[in-house]
Amino acid sequence: MAGAASLPDAALLGWAGALVVLAGLFAMTDAALGAVSAARAGALARTGGTTAGGWRGPERRRGPDRSEPGEAGRASRSGAAPWGAAALHAVVTDRARYLNLLLLLRLLCELTATTLVALVAIDTFGVGWTAALVTAGAMTVVSFVVVGVGPRTIGRQHAYPIGRVSAPAVRWLGRALGPLASLLIWVGNAVTPGRGFREGPFVTAGPNGGEADVTAELRELVDLAGESGAVEQGERKMIHSVFQLGDTVAREVMVPRTEMVWIEAHKSLRQALALALRSGFSRIPVIGASVDDVLGVVYLKDLVRRATGADPHSGDRVRVDELMREAVFVPESKPVDDLLSEMQGARVHLAVVVDEYGGTAGLVTIEDILEEIVGEITDEYDVELPPVQRLDGGAVRVSARLPIDDLGELFDVVLPDDEVDTVAGLLAQALGRVPIPGAAATVGGLRLVAEGATGRRNRIETVLVRRAGEPPAGGANEERQVADARGRS
Repeated sequence: MAGAASLPDAALLGWAGALVVLAGLFAMTDAALGAVSAARAGALARTGGTTAGGWRGPERRRGPDRSEPGEAGRASRSGAAPWGAAALHAVVTDRARYLNLLLLLRLLCELTATTLVALVAIDTFGVGWTAALVTAGAMTVVSFVVVGVGPRTIGRQHAYPIGRVSAPAVRWLGRALGPLASLLIWVGNAVTPGRGFREGPFVTAGPNGGEADVTAELRELVDLAGESGAVEQGERKMIHSVFQLGDTVAREVMVPRTEMVWIEAHKSLRQALALALRSGFSRIPVIGASVDDVLGVVYLKDLVRRATGADPHSGDRVRVDELMREAVFVPESKPVDDLLSEMQGARVHLAVVVDEYGGTAGLVTIEDILEEIVGEITDEYDVELPPVQRLDGGAVRVSARLPIDDLGELFDVVLPDDEVDTVAGLLAQALGRVPIPGAAATVGGLRLVAEGATGRRNRIETVLVRRAGEPPAGGANEERQVADARGRS
């Protein structure tokens, strides 16, 4: 072919390979600059130990959990900005302009490389489908792997070092070729129906320096404030938890149906009051035929008000379904931040979570959502107990989370562990419901008695175990009374 005669095929392939490498560099820089935070870049560009926003405070040895987390801290401690930090800050401040240029240069390199490979294929196979398929197949793989996946992954993994190294060259290219990219964007907007984007459709620009994700920028500002000491570590975690609420759904924070405490609609007021006092819950779902048939929610204050009313003997005649309130149902995919707003507006503290088939998946309370922000809410009387505590008379108090195999070894028995893993799960399986303090069952020759509940969800903390048929010793009874008293406090 005359077009290929001026250069050998090896030279054409060499130029094509060089262009592919150059396109990969442009893609890597594009990914790195897209991942750099404008706030952190500004902190890197500052000198004299000042971080973003002008905050000054005690320096920390460890940066936030981001790529190259200690960069801002190292800049502050050294008193001088790292090389390229000022250029990086200038680039991310006008991010859309430079990313458009990098995209134009990458496409130019890729298309030119494809053209050179096509010339070699035509010279080798002749004009026809064979040359076209070889060119298309080879360049598709090369463009996806060598230009797409590899460089972009490296760019996002090492965003700040790559950004600092490449920013000066990118600024120079922006001065030289920036008007060309802007001209091409203007032409594209002119021939496209509807209103075009002034800075191009390739970058989603925010109001502050082209930041695409305002939430991510706010998180960076919180991290920088934490580095300077203006925000405490606990406050920093709490603020990040608030940001994460929008990405959390009800299914992730709910109490699963296997841990729900419920009462049947036909039960009496006295039975409901006893269940509320034993379980420690002030709101209990009322069910009909099964747990999937939630009819309403009964409140402890309604039970107490009716039990202490004009007729104190009505406890056995009044049914639970006469006192229950209407239940609120929410899908398990509902975002937690929206759910919190709705529950606050409706002044509802408990909602039943349903799955895609309409069955009961669990229940969620306002406290469950607040725990996502402030962490686990525990009782002031909660104490750390040993996993195994031997008592008088051969009885043993074990943690409810103790593995079943460990319990079997203590008493030299074999216990069923096909469907459950812990002692609490074994007791729940034997009872057919969630165990509450005082619930007892016999499994594998062992007598299991649930003891004091702990935490806001009143989960069983310990289980008293002895061999079936053995009378409880006085010491064991005394120990159990102490544990039950602790659970009710």
